[in-house]
Amino acid sequence: MDFRTIKTLDSKPSLLAYGCMRFPEKEGKIDEEQSITMLKAAVDGGVNYFDTAYIYHNGESESFTGKFLKEHSGLKREEFYVATKLPTWEVNSLDDAKRIFAEQCKRLQVDYIDFYMLHDLKLDRFEKMEKLGVYDYCRELQKQGKIKHFGHSSHENAVNFAKIVDARSWDFVMLHLNYMDLDNLKLHEYAVKKGIPVLVMEGVKGGSLAKLPDDILPAFTDLDKDATPASWALRWSACLDETKVILSGMSTMEQVKDNLKTFSSFKPLNENEKAAIKQVETLLRKRVRNNCTGCNYCMPCPLGVNIPWILSIWNNWGIYENRGHSNWEWGMVSEDSRPGKCTECGKCNEICPQHIDIIAALKDAQKELDGLK
Repeated sequence: MDFRTIKTLDSKPSLLAYGCMRFPEKEGKIDEEQSITMLKAAVDGGVNYFDTAYIYHNGESESFTGKFLKEHSGLKREEFYVATKLPTWEVNSLDDAKRIFAEQCKRLQVDYIDFYMLHDLKLDRFEKMEKLGVYDYCRELQKQGKIKHFGHSSHENAVNFAKIVDARSWDFVMLHLNYMDLDNLKLHEYAVKKGIPVLVMEGVKGGSLAKLPDDILPAFTDLDKDATPASWALRWSACLDETKVILSGMSTMEQVKDNLKTFSSFKPLNENEKAAIKQVETLLRKRVRNNCTGCNYCMPCPLGVNIPWILSIWNNWGIYENRGHSNWEWGMVSEDSRPGKCTECGKCNEICPQHIDIIAALKDAQKELDGLK
């Protein structure tokens, strides 16, 4: 296993971290027997970093992860790093933050948390946490030894991310980075500029980069017939400057073995491999259904249709053909926000900077996404 020292934090986590949000399930619950077997294989392969959150697996992930680390991992407390996150959207008072942190320590069966984060920290949530005193509270916990390192996870845009980073000091940040979401490189570059260690999530874009369309695969297999698409994506993320940890939410033993292979005697991408990834990126982008950029000029829709979100889901389906993920995303769109509410008033078409026939696109999206079931 490759390890990367974080000098500023006096830590040496495994480059591959186990993301504890996608364990296999049985009857709607974590399949503990199968998950323990997978986690043990990861530990045997050198993984020492385990990332969970208060909300994962409907609140079961922390307790299960804590149970594994305490009873089944064979690791002493000083031999592993556990990370979890405060659900900022559920915190409406400082007492909420105190209650949740205490509950998390109890679930995880630990006296301290190695890497603690404000979860999915958007600018408005950060301002709310500041107002409630949550940041200062977490720093006080750190002084008490109950938190070792304090940071945040982010899916924010570059401008708001910079505002958050500049407003306070952060021991680390966790960012959504893969070779398709290149806008997020701006966040990565800003963190590196500020000397903040970066942890990476969504390296395979929720699984979308783990299985590519057949007509695109040769760009990779012509160079290495045995390497999986997931390994290419994870290696790309691991080659970014100052990247210290790569999270992977492994849900099968096959994924565990493949990731261990990728991160044992890790090999950075060479120039030919970088060119192959660029080729795959270009080919995937050509599969987009329409040119929506998510600018939101068409919003708000008078009838409540969530136009950018629907077109984004449709585009992602066209690019990646990830039926399970696209069907899940489509299921998140309420009936009141779907194209069926459209009365074809034409206001969106009139204002769209990309000159998209939005009315027609919504009809096509509805038909195709409904057909995923």
